[in-house]
Amino acid sequence: QVRLVESGGGLVQAGGSLGLSCTASGRAFDGYTMGWFRQAPGKEREFVTAIGWHDGKTYYTDSVKGRFTVSRDKAKNTMYLQMNSLKVEDTDVYYCVAESTLHPTLVATPGEYDYWGQGTQVTVSS
Repeated sequence: QVRLVESGGGLVQAGGSLGLSCTASGRAFDGYTMGWFRQAPGKEREFVTAIGWHDGKTYYTDSVKGRFTVSRDKAKNTMYLQMNSLKVEDTDVYYCVAESTLHPTLVATPGEYDYWGQGTQVTVSS
Protein backbone atom coordinates (compact mmCIF):
# COMPACT_ATOMS: atom_id res chain seq x y z
CA GLN A 1 0.00 0.00 0.00
CA VAL A 2 1.57 3.25 -1.14
CA ARG A 3 1.34 6.08 1.36
CA LEU A 4 2.26 9.70 0.67
CA VAL A 5 2.56 12.23 3.48
CA GLU A 6 3.06 15.91 2.74
CA SER A 7 4.48 18.48 5.10
CA GLY A 8 5.73 22.05 5.03
CA GLY A 9 2.73 24.11 4.01
CA GLY A 10 1.90 27.38 5.67
CA LEU A 11 1.46 31.12 5.31
CA VAL A 12 4.00 33.30 3.55
CA GLN A 13 4.04 36.79 2.09
CA ALA A 14 4.15 37.36 -1.64
CA GLY A 15 7.72 37.21 -2.86
CA GLY A 16 8.70 34.80 -0.13
CA SER A 17 9.70 31.17 -0.19
CA LEU A 18 8.30 27.94 1.16
CA GLY A 19 9.37 24.32 0.94
CA LEU A 20 7.17 21.24 0.82
CA SER A 21 8.13 17.63 1.44
CA CYS A 22 6.44 14.39 0.50
CA THR A 23 7.58 11.19 2.17
CA ALA A 24 6.57 8.01 0.39
CA SER A 25 6.30 4.52 1.79
CA GLY A 26 4.92 1.14 0.89
CA ARG A 27 7.12 0.02 -1.97
CA ALA A 28 10.21 0.79 -4.00
CA PHE A 29 9.67 3.81 -6.24
CA ASP A 30 12.36 3.42 -8.86
CA GLY A 31 9.82 2.81 -11.58
CA TYR A 32 7.59 5.69 -10.54
CA THR A 33 6.74 9.22 -11.52
CA MET A 34 6.02 11.49 -8.59
CA GLY A 35 4.77 15.03 -8.58
CA TRP A 36 2.68 17.83 -7.19
CA PHE A 37 -0.76 19.07 -8.08
CA ARG A 38 -2.65 21.95 -6.50
CA GLN A 39 -6.28 22.80 -6.13
CA ALA A 40 -8.30 25.78 -4.96
CA PRO A 41 -11.89 25.45 -3.71
CA GLY A 42 -14.29 25.06 -6.60
CA LYS A 43 -11.52 24.62 -9.16
CA GLU A 44 -10.01 21.64 -10.91
CA ARG A 45 -6.75 20.14 -9.81
CA GLU A 46 -3.84 21.78 -11.59
CA PHE A 47 -0.53 20.15 -12.46
CA VAL A 48 2.48 21.84 -10.89
CA THR A 49 5.48 19.59 -11.44
CA ALA A 50 6.62 15.99 -11.76
CA ILE A 51 9.88 14.07 -11.48
CA GLY A 52 11.02 10.68 -12.64
CA TRP A 53 12.11 8.84 -9.54
CA HIS A 54 14.82 6.86 -11.32
CA ASP A 55 16.34 9.42 -13.69
CA GLY A 56 15.30 12.68 -12.00
CA LYS A 57 13.84 14.13 -15.19
CA THR A 58 11.58 17.03 -14.28
CA TYR A 59 8.48 18.63 -15.73
CA TYR A 60 6.89 21.96 -14.79
CA THR A 61 3.80 23.88 -15.66
CA ASP A 62 4.67 27.18 -17.32
CA SER A 63 3.40 29.35 -14.45
CA VAL A 64 5.98 27.99 -12.00
CA LYS A 65 9.03 27.58 -14.25
CA GLY A 66 12.00 29.46 -12.83
CA ARG A 67 10.31 29.82 -9.43
CA PHE A 68 9.66 26.25 -8.26
CA THR A 69 12.13 23.38 -8.09
CA VAL A 70 11.25 19.73 -7.58
CA SER A 71 13.82 17.25 -6.34
CA ARG A 72 14.00 13.90 -4.64
CA ASP A 73 16.17 12.08 -2.14
CA LYS A 74 15.98 8.42 -3.07
CA ALA A 75 17.62 7.28 0.17
CA LYS A 76 14.92 9.03 2.21
CA ASN A 77 12.06 8.22 -0.18
CA THR A 78 11.23 11.90 -0.06
CA MET A 79 10.33 14.41 -2.74
CA TYR A 80 10.74 18.13 -2.23
CA LEU A 81 9.19 21.22 -3.75
CA GLN A 82 11.07 24.47 -3.22
CA MET A 83 8.85 27.42 -4.02
CA ASN A 84 10.43 30.84 -4.47
CA SER A 85 9.05 34.21 -5.53
CA LEU A 86 5.63 33.10 -4.41
CA LYS A 87 2.58 34.90 -5.73
CA VAL A 88 -0.91 35.27 -4.27
CA GLU A 89 -2.19 33.08 -7.09
CA ASP A 90 -0.01 30.20 -5.82
CA THR A 91 -2.40 29.90 -2.87
CA ASP A 92 -3.85 26.37 -3.00
CA VAL A 93 -3.89 22.99 -1.36
CA TYR A 94 -0.86 21.14 -2.70
CA TYR A 95 -1.05 17.38 -3.22
CA CYS A 96 1.77 14.91 -3.61
CA VAL A 97 1.11 12.22 -6.21
CA ALA A 98 2.74 9.01 -7.40
CA GLU A 99 2.21 6.55 -10.23
CA SER A 100 4.12 3.86 -12.03
CA THR A 101 6.28 5.64 -14.58
CA LEU A 102 4.19 7.78 -16.89
CA HIS A 103 4.87 8.80 -20.46
CA PRO A 104 5.87 12.48 -20.56
CA THR A 105 2.63 13.34 -22.32
CA LEU A 106 0.64 12.05 -19.32
CA VAL A 107 2.46 13.52 -16.31
CA ALA A 108 0.15 16.55 -16.16
CA THR A 109 -3.08 14.51 -16.13
CA PRO A 110 -4.45 14.04 -12.60
CA GLY A 111 -6.46 10.96 -13.56
CA GLU A 112 -3.26 9.09 -14.39
CA TYR A 113 -2.14 9.05 -10.74
CA ASP A 114 -3.46 6.36 -8.41
CA TYR A 115 -1.75 7.61 -5.28
CA TRP A 116 -2.42 10.96 -3.61
CA GLY A 117 -1.38 12.49 -0.34
CA GLN A 118 -3.81 14.24 1.98
CA GLY A 119 -2.76 17.71 0.85
CA THR A 120 -1.11 20.64 2.55
CA GLN A 121 -2.31 24.24 2.47
CA VAL A 122 -0.11 26.95 1.02
CA THR A 123 -1.34 30.50 1.53
CA VAL A 124 0.43 33.49 0.01
CA SER A 125 -0.65 36.87 1.34
CA SER A 126 -0.31 40.17 -0.48
